[in-house]
Amino acid sequence: EAVTKLNTLQSNAQTLEKIRKQGGKRSEQNVPNMIKFAERVGISLDDVDKLSIIHVSGTKGKGSTCAFCESILRHQGYKTGFFSSPHLVEVRERFRIDGIPISREKFTNYFWDVLGKLEKTKKSAEDPMPAYFAFLTVMSLHVFLKEKVDVAIMEVGIGGQYDSTNLVRKPVVCGVSSLGLDHTSILGETIDKIAWHKAGIFKPGVPAFTSLQQEAALNVLQNRAKEIGCPLTIVPSLPMLDSNGDDITLGISGTMQRHNAALAVQLCKVWTDSRQKDQSQQEAPSEDDNNHQFILNHTEVKTLPTAVTEGLRQCRWDGRDQRIHKTGVSYYLDGAHTLESVQQCIEWFKTSSAEESKQISGRVIRILLFNSTGDREANVLIEPLVDCGFDAAVFCPNILFSTSNTVDATNLTVTKESQLNRVLANMLLFERLAVKKLQQQKHEKESTQTDTSCSAAKKSKLDNDSLENGDNSQHTVCMIEDSVITKDFPCISSALTWATQGREPNTSLQSFTEVPSKLRNAEHIQILVTGSIHLVGGVIGLIGSE
Repeated sequence: EAVTKLNTLQSNAQTLEKIRKQGGKRSEQNVPNMIKFAERVGISLDDVDKLSIIHVSGTKGKGSTCAFCESILRHQGYKTGFFSSPHLVEVRERFRIDGIPISREKFTNYFWDVLGKLEKTKKSAEDPMPAYFAFLTVMSLHVFLKEKVDVAIMEVGIGGQYDSTNLVRKPVVCGVSSLGLDHTSILGETIDKIAWHKAGIFKPGVPAFTSLQQEAALNVLQNRAKEIGCPLTIVPSLPMLDSNGDDITLGISGTMQRHNAALAVQLCKVWTDSRQKDQSQQEAPSEDDNNHQFILNHTEVKTLPTAVTEGLRQCRWDGRDQRIHKTGVSYYLDGAHTLESVQQCIEWFKTSSAEESKQISGRVIRILLFNSTGDREANVLIEPLVDCGFDAAVFCPNILFSTSNTVDATNLTVTKESQLNRVLANMLLFERLAVKKLQQQKHEKESTQTDTSCSAAKKSKLDNDSLENGDNSQHTVCMIEDSVITKDFPCISSALTWATQGREPNTSLQSFTEVPSKLRNAEHIQILVTGSIHLVGGVIGLIGSE
């Protein structure tokens, strides 16, 4: 009931389109409005100042960086609070105390407490209520204050300058993870514009750290730091070994995680240094303050405390370079949704799946399950995936079942029709790119004709039947010459049933049809799920997490 009520705060698709056309002109009011919402709940800025906050923005890896921070500080004995977004399966995952999502009972109690205070303080029917993410941000402050956490780790939602979390005015330290092109309709279409927003969380006198960045992004970060008056330091990647030759093992897979882990180690070092000082005598650090210099430098990592290395090793962040192994099928899950993150995902998948295949005596087939959402350019994400040697590519929306969705996975910001159209567009794009690759390899014009006729048949089927019926599961499977098999589905459940050939017990068997002979009788099936963190969350929600 609480989550159903929460979902009413989501902006519908029509409202969001109107906001996009306005070019984000209302975004400057986000933080002032957040302060008002917090005050209506009984949380003043002075109350927010009492929280000891690590604030992290970025395009790629900000969630992983926060997860590393949380794990490191928890292993050092501190009571941690962690506010993240989005959630994978249940919305309560966004609020973690000591690394564990708050219970359903606590979520319900805190939710109604915050909602009730907001509704009671409405002066008129026109008085605004916070939108979905703004409400959750206010609720996170309420939760952390009530739970009396030692540290509150706050992950920015979108951007930074105008993000709901940026009502925080006195964080202990700020971090910026790797930057790239994402949410371009809101933040701008160039890396320098995006960097401007991300640096918006910097505060005067508060130390800030950034992972290695593109030159254009770094220039903006440095200029903004100078304007705001905060010391900014670049953090090098974390090597495999420390200066004693001891392994530095990470609990999250992927090469990029060494950048995120390094940033987290530095943020935690600054936070613990600050914690150990007498708060009443603490002065704002300056660029000349050496108290925070440095566990990391460009040549070596000094010996890390055992609690820090254990925090890094035992950190868990589902849906990022995650493998779930079951009998006859393995799921490779990564919510990559930018070019750089997809490239890293491919590198991880190729290496990890090849290692697994060596342990399997029979035939192994590889299947891609993909979706992309929002303003992301699907061709940028799909093109590198075409070269992965998949036996089949499956496309579906972020909808669990064709007839329903769980309340935690409900998304009112897009229509079902638009999602199905996007799925079809993604599939047709994959086919065209696969044919292009085939042409380059074999110089055969027949591939283009195969692509055209197959794609046209699918498009005609969708136009005539699927949008009207809300179900496109009966499409004919398309085999592009000797290239990859493609198929689209109306929901995650039917897509997984087909991809696993019925081996996944937690999905329906209603769509277990039309599996080509090329895919049958495999000893093992490897499925890469990527393109959308919401798709990954839907899959985890259905199959369970190890």
